[in-house]
Amino acid sequence: MSLLSPSSFFFLSLLLVLPLSLASSYPYKASYRIDCGSATSTTDPFNTTWQADDRYYTSGATSIVSEPLHFRFPHEKTLRYFPPSSGKKNCYIIPNLPPGRYYIRTFTVYDNYDGKSHSPSFDVSVEGTLVFSWRSPWPEGLARDGAYSDLFAFVKDGELDLCFYSFATDPPVIASLEVQQIDPLSYDAATIGNNHILVNYGRLTSGSNQWGPGFSNDADDFGRSWQSDAASRSPNAKSSIKSVTTRERITNTNQPPNYYPMKLYQTAIVSSGAIQYNLAVDAKLDYLIWFHFAEIDSSVTKAGQRVFDILVNDKNVTRVDIFNSVGSFAAYSWHYVAKNLSSTELTVKLVPVVGAALISGLENYALVPNDLSTVPEQVIAMRALKESLRVPDRMGWNGDPCAPTNWDAWEGITCHPNKDETAVVISQIDLGSQGLKGYISDKISLLSNLVNLNLSTNSLGGTLPSGLGQQSLVRLDLSDNQFTGSIPDSLTSSSKLQLVLLNNNLLEGRVPEELYSIGVHGGAFDLSGNKGLCGAPSLPSCPLFWENGGLSKGGKIAIVILSLVLFSGVLLVVYICCIRRGRNDYDFGLPQDLMSLSAKRNRYQRQKSLMLLEMESQHAKGLPTLPLNPR
Repeated sequence: MSLLSPSSFFFLSLLLVLPLSLASSYPYKASYRIDCGSATSTTDPFNTTWQADDRYYTSGATSIVSEPLHFRFPHEKTLRYFPPSSGKKNCYIIPNLPPGRYYIRTFTVYDNYDGKSHSPSFDVSVEGTLVFSWRSPWPEGLARDGAYSDLFAFVKDGELDLCFYSFATDPPVIASLEVQQIDPLSYDAATIGNNHILVNYGRLTSGSNQWGPGFSNDADDFGRSWQSDAASRSPNAKSSIKSVTTRERITNTNQPPNYYPMKLYQTAIVSSGAIQYNLAVDAKLDYLIWFHFAEIDSSVTKAGQRVFDILVNDKNVTRVDIFNSVGSFAAYSWHYVAKNLSSTELTVKLVPVVGAALISGLENYALVPNDLSTVPEQVIAMRALKESLRVPDRMGWNGDPCAPTNWDAWEGITCHPNKDETAVVISQIDLGSQGLKGYISDKISLLSNLVNLNLSTNSLGGTLPSGLGQQSLVRLDLSDNQFTGSIPDSLTSSSKLQLVLLNNNLLEGRVPEELYSIGVHGGAFDLSGNKGLCGAPSLPSCPLFWENGGLSKGGKIAIVILSLVLFSGVLLVVYICCIRRGRNDYDFGLPQDLMSLSAKRNRYQRQKSLMLLEMESQHAKGLPTLPLNPR
């Protein structure tokens, strides 16, 4: 992919861009203006407030330009830079943005702030797509004065990532950042779609000096600043070109979706000969060219009085009759896409057919296709791992883990496109011997394409998450750490697993059978150095009723059975006691009728005993014996 180089946008360096002065009718309010490197909020001569640089960035340090008096505005004098200790990739992350399209502008300056007289080489990406390339040495004027660069991009996830990628030991720099929400249908988004970033390669006003927010009091709802087209016109045609202007009101301006300001159409250049622009571009990209016209010559009163052709790279692309299209003193715009350019210069020519050619302004945008980005769920997982593993700043784990795809991924990470090549997935994490001291987040389960995980020889602790064991996992090395607890059964869910190294940790409990069967099927595993592990070859046998720091399944079953037996015994004892108590209840509380019968029975027994005693006495005396039951 060809990118915007400093020489390509040098003309932007004179644009003194400031934030928007939005009209009350403009419906899009989300905006940020950040004075990068400033410890306090600042206010510019146009009474616009810039936020202090106390958030949004991932790392870096602050400085000021070497010649502050050379710069007009406070936000051009301070900067943030990202030294090697901050890692290769650093970002500004702007949160809480409604999904939609945004105008993004940066001011970049070197001005020998570090005293090394070496302007840095680095790249800049927006939403994971490479948009600007800065290469040392910068042109002298660019290094001293700086340059504004801007683009239009869609933000879909509510968070804007503006990232910097350093080359060698060069620290990227940025002085200010502006983010403004705009109409999502602007610049023919309905046709072009939302899968491109529009990078500004020239925004020109004809017949006027530079103007717009930050350069004049003239408003532009998008905050666009417009540069004089004089430097971009072909020198061969300058002699025949005249500037025209009007104070008359121009209709069809400040209208959605592009909200072009009226001032753009109140000036123009005209020529009886051809008007030609030579625009610097990068090859192999498509370019969206936007033309602006208004018939501000009152002598043109009908169609056919001013007719001219537009040629792009010598190809006649359309014929224009402004009056025939919109009448007089009315804004008229037309755009064209030049595809797959093969050179680094784009020529635009207006050739008169009837009368003189006229133009009010011209815009040229590179259509940069969105790069592939990492699957959102895996971005969530990697950000969680960054926190849980306490990954140091020097590793540059910022922004999208895998995008832009022509940068290196996060240090220690390997990525590749998914099957249908619509996104990028993470296949390898190799962070052995990095001094990590945290734990493994359970979000690792979201890395469904992970093939190799190496976190060996760190100081990681905690338990192994139950989500560890993706179907894709082939190699796992967590050796020489301080992991505790048991080996989760989920670790054996991958049928592709060939290598498992868990040696020299503090793991305990029974080893899942499927794990040590890896060795039987040609793989390898090492569980040594974990005194609490048991149940695998070369390890102690597990206690019958104890494993993984607690009761085994058999132990739990035995306890249940024993509990049932004891409960049954208790029930039996209670039952027996109740039966015995039932039998003895008559001795302690008889009803009244039963007590009467018992008393009669007792008297009868006593009488019978007395009779027997008397009979025995008489028998002893030789008296005749009487029957027991006399009739």
